[in-house]
Amino acid sequence: MADLTTKFLGLTLRNPLIVGSSGLTDSAKKVKEAEEAGAGAVVLKSLFEEEIISEMEEAMHRMTSRQFIYPETFDYMDEDEEEDSVRKYLRLIRESKDAVHIPVIASINCVTSQKWTYFAKEIEDAGADALELNLFILPTDFNRSAADNEKLYFEIVEEVKKVVKIPILLKVSYYTSNLGQLLQKLSKSGIAGLTLFNRFYSPDFNLETYQVISTNVLSKPSDLHISLRWIAVMADRVECNLAASTGVHDGEAMIKQILAGADAVQVVSAFYKNGLSQISVMLTEMTRWMEHEGYTNLDEFRGKLSQSKSSNPAAYERVQFMKSFRHYIHE
Repeated sequence: MADLTTKFLGLTLRNPLIVGSSGLTDSAKKVKEAEEAGAGAVVLKSLFEEEIISEMEEAMHRMTSRQFIYPETFDYMDEDEEEDSVRKYLRLIRESKDAVHIPVIASINCVTSQKWTYFAKEIEDAGADALELNLFILPTDFNRSAADNEKLYFEIVEEVKKVVKIPILLKVSYYTSNLGQLLQKLSKSGIAGLTLFNRFYSPDFNLETYQVISTNVLSKPSDLHISLRWIAVMADRVECNLAASTGVHDGEAMIKQILAGADAVQVVSAFYKNGLSQISVMLTEMTRWMEHEGYTNLDEFRGKLSQSKSSNPAAYERVQFMKSFRHYIHE
């Protein structure tokens, strides 16, 4: 039997398949179902920076409006108010850790290094095995340079590192002018891993109501190739683990990402479409392929098709379709 165990973020995963942050991981019950289906780890549904700041400001407002203030009242996590989203999230971590034996990774969506970063310590104290920071800085602020945007990544990591010792996983976008160099620099910032790439809100227009709506919420198998290229390019060129995300819908796609150099893969859309039973299907496909090819563990083929080990590294640099369409005939 092929051994699917892998090391990721200093943790031992029974296999490289991680259920990504989503509604599939927003309760301990669902996390338990993911473990029973065969997942190697889970990333809990994200808490947003705005939620943390909003809850903090609301708690401060309630406390400072009182006539007498004692120092201990500022520990708003102990307030006897209705449970807010921040405390619910900490409870989700604790209950999930009690329910499963696989690693539980917390997740925060953030765009600044201001105010909220203290909460990372609360996440660590609640028992999370690691923390994923989901960063997506859309370069639409014309008053900020590319250097300003990139600096923000390092500021966020620095602030979070001040308060936690658990591994930090950074989930980033490919929206940057010098992606390869940025990823390489981030890998040296003290993080334990990079996830390539996050999936973000995509706008569309409703031609009847003239409203902006969301589209392409779930990924497609054809979305694999953006992360596949960059996992292959960055393998052996970063000083942290690499996780692949977006477009991984079957065992074949998972195999490809490991061949490119990924230490783990995050999957969500395939489970929304096919249910968590898809986990065992994907793992079985990988196991059968490994046995057919004569591999006994993942390290024997991990990164075999990365750019640094490829016999044709230029293939990863091609961005045009000239060769593909040379014999294309329009009918």
